[in-house]
Amino acid sequence: MIFTVRTTVGQESLVVDILKRKLAKEELNIYALGVIPGLKGYILIEADNEVTVQRGITDTPHIKGRGIVGGEIKLEELSSLLESKPLMKSIKEGDMVQIIAGPFNKEKARVKRINPTKEDVTLELLEAAVKIPITIKAEHIRVIRD
Repeated sequence: MIFTVRTTVGQESLVVDILKRKLAKEELNIYALGVIPGLKGYILIEADNEVTVQRGITDTPHIKGRGIVGGEIKLEELSSLLESKPLMKSIKEGDMVQIIAGPFNKEKARVKRINPTKEDVTLELLEAAVKIPITIKAEHIRVIRD
């Protein structure tokens, strides 16, 4: 069974790391821990029952409220979150993006050109004094508006 556990937003990976160390010490029937990038403030735990999950998350930092939200989840309900989407097909020329890595981290830009073979995008920074095009890997941007 898969259970959703509420965490502090942005601390999902930290909670999973803490739980991994805790599971190494204790014998609990927790089979898998998961962080889904599109699901902020929640982690997924696969275990044999709710009591096992509750025992596992007790006294764990960054767990919010009582922890488990909504009970058991079926794998079919997660299919839309687990489905991989080709990165280059989701980016279009003219999209407004935010750079999420590198020297221009947190800068906003507009997509000018896309090179699907190299998975590069050429951007024009919106808040720059001089409009110089920069080319970065597509994995270093996040689309914020069309």
